[in-house]
Amino acid sequence: MTKDLLVNEIQLSYKRHMAPEDKIQISGAETAYSVLHSQWDENRIDLVEDFKVLLLNRAMRLIGIYHVSSGTTSAAIVDPKLVFVAALNANASSIILAHNHPSRNLKPSEADHQLARQLKAGGELLDIKVHDHIIVTNEGYYSFAEETTYQKKTTGSQVSFECMLPF
Repeated sequence: MTKDLLVNEIQLSYKRHMAPEDKIQISGAETAYSVLHSQWDENRIDLVEDFKVLLLNRAMRLIGIYHVSSGTTSAAIVDPKLVFVAALNANASSIILAHNHPSRNLKPSEADHQLARQLKAGGELLDIKVHDHIIVTNEGYYSFAEETTYQKKTTGSQVSFECMLPF
């Protein structure tokens, strides 16, 4: 005996509105900040924390910006699944994470570091590179990728310092 089953259908789609060569080229944190800041709501940037993601193709051209969540004056809840659903839906090869600090403090919190590590690990599983995590304010930005930390590396009798970017 066979029954007709009703099953929800899932459809992925992406509507392109511009030619690939017309998309903005993201060449680094400064360019990413300029794009992000221009798209941030001026009435909210100093009020509540928002989390956004720049979705990029292989040529580092901007596919789009996805608004992941809005939060309180000091935090925004980010569901990693939503970040990567957006990236997969847009067929993004890489992403740049971004959120604002209404306090205008550019220093990342431990929660910011933890989220960046978590999303970077998730991206590695899906072959979606997380290039950076940028904190946006009206006064400027903080880029995790631009902040260089040095790790002491010992090889035999030689001691060298290797540049270790967080991303």
